[in-house]
Amino acid sequence: MAAALDAAWPDVELSGIVSTRYGHAVPAGRIDIIEAGHPVPDAASERAARRILEAVSGLTADDLVIALMSGGGSATLALPVAPLTLADKQRITNDLLASGAGIGDMNTVRKHLSGIKGGKLAAAAAPARVCTLLISDVPGDDPSAVASGPTVPDSTTPAQALDILDRHGIAIPAELRDRLAAGAAVAPPGGDHECRIIGSAALALGAAADAAKNMGYAVVNLGDAIEGESRELGRVMAGIARSARTHSEPVAPPCVILSGGETTVTIGAEGAGRGGRNTEFALAFAIALRGAQGTWALACDSDGIDGTEDAAGAIVTPDTLARAAAAGFEPSASLKKHDSYSLFHATGDLVVTGPTLTNVNDIRVVLLG
Repeated sequence: MAAALDAAWPDVELSGIVSTRYGHAVPAGRIDIIEAGHPVPDAASERAARRILEAVSGLTADDLVIALMSGGGSATLALPVAPLTLADKQRITNDLLASGAGIGDMNTVRKHLSGIKGGKLAAAAAPARVCTLLISDVPGDDPSAVASGPTVPDSTTPAQALDILDRHGIAIPAELRDRLAAGAAVAPPGGDHECRIIGSAALALGAAADAAKNMGYAVVNLGDAIEGESRELGRVMAGIARSARTHSEPVAPPCVILSGGETTVTIGAEGAGRGGRNTEFALAFAIALRGAQGTWALACDSDGIDGTEDAAGAIVTPDTLARAAAAGFEPSASLKKHDSYSLFHATGDLVVTGPTLTNVNDIRVVLLG
């Protein structure tokens, strides 16, 4: 996005700062790039947040701020609000990631632990005009949830953030608990502001559906707002595939079944091996499918990185379970210990794209021939 903006306005005085995850930087002309931690923020995330706030300070009503936001910004822009330290925020983020909390709940908490999210960046830019261009990775495309909404008014409350933390048993400093319980109000963004979604999972799923139809497949699109446990969704989509094969419902083969959205993986006390949302979905799908013939699946994160691994996701084929067993894996045991990456690495079914430089969240495709 930054490179395209710089190229589009060669004759306009322009400067900027972008924070992205490590390994995802590309040249963007006059715009500086900072690489930072993801999914857990680090010191570079905090430096990036401070530099961006400095860049919008002292502007006038004659200035224009273009905010380019996409998924991942919650981690790569981190400015812990007092009394939190960066170490506190890292621990809370790790606890949230392991808790199975949905992305909406996670971002509600992030807004109220941050000095830049939840509209605070736009407030700092006032009275400048702010135009936010979003690539949405959140179910339902709520602009205030993308990157935890640094330039978008926040409709959540401190009490809601505290409830989420308590519900998941996540400890926080007593001073922060008192501040959240007191419900300190956050000033809404000031100045002239507009917000537009320029990319989303719904658009990506629509393009995939069009491509499948052009190849002669019937299509069922389950939408972009699916949430819940990855392994449970794997079982559900395997059941839909069996129904299509056996009863031609909700669609008759040859067909493609699509879904998007962001699932979760809840890590128990036993810990976890290697894997992300998409490889866990794929393994659960394969186990539930039980080697049914004529059925394949693909599950990938659109940014090319499934969680913290180097793969975007994995492919499931009718002989996945047989090949896993031949490689010395017991699929149910791998699923139980959240070690799906290792199994698909052994079978050669990981999808490795490298950074795609866009993020509309997870895309899942089931194909029945």
